[in-house]
Amino acid sequence: MNITRRNALALGLGGLAVAALPLPARAAVEDAVAAFTGGAAPGTGGITLTAPEIAENGNTVPVAVDAPGAVSIIVLAAGNPEPEVATFTFGPAAGSQMASTRIRLAKTQDVIAIAKMPDGSFVQAQSTVKVTIGGCGG
Repeated sequence: MNITRRNALALGLGGLAVAALPLPARAAVEDAVAAFTGGAAPGTGGITLTAPEIAENGNTVPVAVDAPGAVSIIVLAAGNPEPEVATFTFGPAAGSQMASTRIRLAKTQDVIAIAKMPDGSFVQAQSTVKVTIGGCGG
């Protein structure tokens, strides 16, 4: 094979472009879920995630999670550069296993909550939040 300067330059620029691309956000979410659950597959039910369907301002999106009896809860924003938003841990003196906060969402994305139950099982809830710009549905 005959490599010209033009081909070598194209290969080099292509390699730089690939190296500059960020890792897929989905892989980061899967890694965070695996780290929290220890590789166990989360089930459904026993957890309630409350988030708006449409957020006019992605800077302050209210999110609430309720998982009666949970030991800990993790909240993830799948489309953010750093998907791990918060982890809440509940001790034996906790009156209820619920938490609410405001999170920042970079764009329209899924918000995921996973709760670790006392028996070592995990349950998951998910909600899609559409982030609009100036309330215009964008």
